[in-house]
Amino acid sequence: MQPAFEIITTVAARDPGPDRKYTMLRPKSVLRPWIEAAAENDVHVVLDLQPGRSHFLDQAKEYEEFLREPHVGLALDPEWRITNTQVHGNQIGSVDAKEINEVSKWLAELTREHELPQKMLILHQFTDGMITNRSQVDTSHKELAITLHADGHGGRELKFATWNRLQRNLPDGIWMAWKNFHKQDTPTFTPQQTYQDVEPKPWFVSYQ
Repeated sequence: MQPAFEIITTVAARDPGPDRKYTMLRPKSVLRPWIEAAAENDVHVVLDLQPGRSHFLDQAKEYEEFLREPHVGLALDPEWRITNTQVHGNQIGSVDAKEINEVSKWLAELTREHELPQKMLILHQFTDGMITNRSQVDTSHKELAITLHADGHGGRELKFATWNRLQRNLPDGIWMAWKNFHKQDTPTFTPQQTYQDVEPKPWFVSYQ
């Protein structure tokens, strides 16, 4: 078992900000101590992006120096990817497979260039519409472990309904991940319950 720590690296914002992108980038100086402490304690880090009206790839490149580290992976959160006519809170965002593939191609090349171990690329999803053309997500990069993080929350039946629905027509080469919520779940699964009750066994489990 490998412990990991997911950091919301860019944060969706209700205020458009000076660039009108509706997202806030955390300074590298704030993130660096966490990433260094994780390395010292053999903990992996996942940088989570909530890009607003920005492109996922543009935001990922802002943190290239961290993604060159062997223990740092990346997560894309389409809930917070909005168009130029949308604002957060009025709808659930979405991303197309084409944009995901642009990120995965860049991240795979970065991993290969720097001779890094395989990196995790997490795709968050809880509604069908959050990832459009999902069947076209490119899973051919051996440098990446692409993981679909099922973010369903609520009661047990609702979580399993989301889990089962998101696995339908899942492209080959994508691993499933499960999220437990401390507040939104009723009740919150323990680690033991997660690995006993969830099938297929998730490759990545997070608590929020």
